[in-house]
Amino acid sequence: MSSWRVFSETGVLRDVLVCPPDHYHWLPTNSIARRTLSEARQAPARAHLLAQHAELVAALAQGGATVHRLPPEPHLPYMAYTRDSVVVTHRGPVLCQLERPQRRGEYAGLIDFHAAQGSAFWRKSSAGTLEGGDVHIIRPGLAVIGHSGGRTDEAGAAQLAGWLRDEGWEVRLEPFDEHFLHLDVLFCMAAPGLAVACTDVLEPGFVAWLKGHGIRCVPVSYRDAMQLGCNILALGRDRVVSARGSTALNAALRAEGLSVLDPELSLFTLGGGGPHCLTCPLAREEFSA
Repeated sequence: MSSWRVFSETGVLRDVLVCPPDHYHWLPTNSIARRTLSEARQAPARAHLLAQHAELVAALAQGGATVHRLPPEPHLPYMAYTRDSVVVTHRGPVLCQLERPQRRGEYAGLIDFHAAQGSAFWRKSSAGTLEGGDVHIIRPGLAVIGHSGGRTDEAGAAQLAGWLRDEGWEVRLEPFDEHFLHLDVLFCMAAPGLAVACTDVLEPGFVAWLKGHGIRCVPVSYRDAMQLGCNILALGRDRVVSARGSTALNAALRAEGLSVLDPELSLFTLGGGGPHCLTCPLAREEFSA
């Protein structure tokens, strides 16, 4: 039986799940992708998608993670965004309930994958909708779950929050406008005590709550956030994966003393997802910070 557990967004990443973008193409399921499609851009070539995804996988391996691959399904092009269908917690995986009809079928492949790995689900979402891009395990015992009503709704967020609170966790439910797709478009953890956040958009109460818990925010502009600038993946030990196009943020993170691995991911950010969306952490080391 696997012992996959995630205790925080910033513990050292040991195992991670990705899905090769063999069938990926842009879908008008979020405001970012709709804007891309409205600009009549040329559809991404498969070879270019595979090359960019390979850069991401190389960055994950460079960070020391074992990379697991989910078999892609031809009729589920957004399977490449593995963040959303399953969230791994300190007690094991939680099967999410996706909102968009174009993505609901992803649950089947995730059930099969975890069964093959001997990984039992701790819980299964059954109230409303819940998507992994809205779930942030800040550190052991502390989490925030976003809900916009567009992808994760309040009922789905509250159900997961209840399970975590029963474990003694403090969980904040954070509403935001569905224009922003998932909370990880506006906020991600970079390192213990350090987040990247679109403070122009996030409620001041949320930023104050983070500060009260010892978390400082590197600000990201609205324009950069809508290009997935906040959507980073912490590898642990002061290392992060951030898209190459996020030049201002990457410079700011390096100024904070972090090592930044910056794969080219423009074909995926144009579809509405960056490094955080394209990865589902399966196992991270626990930490005490």
